Amino acid sequence: MDSFEVNKIIAAILLIALIVIGIGKISDIAFHVDKPSKSAYKVEISESTSAKSLTNEVIEEKVDIAALLALGNISHGEKVFKKCAACHLVNKGGENKIGPALYGVLGRKVASKDDYKYSKAMASYDKNWTFEEMNGYLKKPQSYIKGTKMAFAGLRKEKDRASVILYLNQNSDNPLPLP
Repeated sequence: MDSFEVNKIIAAILLIALIVIGIGKISDIAFHVDKPSKSAYKVEISESTSAKSLTNEVIEEKVDIAALLALGNISHGEKVFKKCAACHLVNKGGENKIGPALYGVLGRKVASKDDYKYSKAMASYDKNWTFEEMNGYLKKPQSYIKGTKMAFAGLRKEKDRASVILYLNQNSDNPLPLP
């Protein structure tokens, strides 16, 4: 292929680009639409729900944990926990893997295992693992405790979360009483 052929190809591409841009400009002129000066529908906002008050409030989802736990069962939780078993052990005396061992996790303080190095976010999270906390964390760990190094996407289904929580509660020397 000689340079004349290359010049013809480049010229054809430039011509097509100019034609497309030209058609766009001509259509803007031909089909000009005037925007209305006044809105056709105005949304009234009362003082109690102003934008300032909405941004300052943290909307927290309240979950009826007793109803949630009623959805699950321990045998289903054992099956669902297989997703977690790549990083966690739940048997008594189990060692830490990528994540900490979870035997007796419900009822204890978050990030309380001495032989595991937690992320700064988990170490500074000053709460205990309750049914509610575990439900929120299992739903979407990255957004529940921002900065956690747990890369798991979470369990979307309520039945799966409830079953895993029941399974974790069972695997303890002192299981928490169900609500």
